[in-house]
Amino acid sequence: MTTSPIKTTYEALRSRPLGRRIFSTIVSLKAPYFRTIRPAIISLEPGRGVARMRDRWGVHNHIGTVHAIACCNLAELVAGTTIDYSLPESHRWIPKGMNVAYLKKARGTLTAVGTIDGLDTLQVGEARDVIVAVDVTDRAGVVVVHADITMWVTPRRAS
Repeated sequence: MTTSPIKTTYEALRSRPLGRRIFSTIVSLKAPYFRTIRPAIISLEPGRGVARMRDRWGVHNHIGTVHAIACCNLAELVAGTTIDYSLPESHRWIPKGMNVAYLKKARGTLTAVGTIDGLDTLQVGEARDVIVAVDVTDRAGVVVVHADITMWVTPRRAS
């Protein structure tokens, strides 16, 4: 089976000086649209991932707060890296849908935490939807955006 490049690269870099910054840059180069928010991946572990986005002019909307779609971008980034890191090597994923609730005006540095439950019951050969729940919080820990991102998980093709 193929080991996830996300998992392999994160494990190789996470404890090195500037390793997480380098990893975040690599992810943004692989999926260039993520560069628009300049994300920092803080941690990845089975079932949980954390990423951060600084508040800066380039992610603002017309009223000076962090744009809703920038928040969605952060949520999708943490959901994708978390599921990629968490899935067994026998499976792959692709985003299928996203339900988002904008709960408060987003200001300041934002932190997204993605969590996945139920992957331990995924069977070899099984295909199904998996929900990655993401809370995006401000510096005070207030949830400003909640997203449930549906990933279509399928077995990898035999090589």
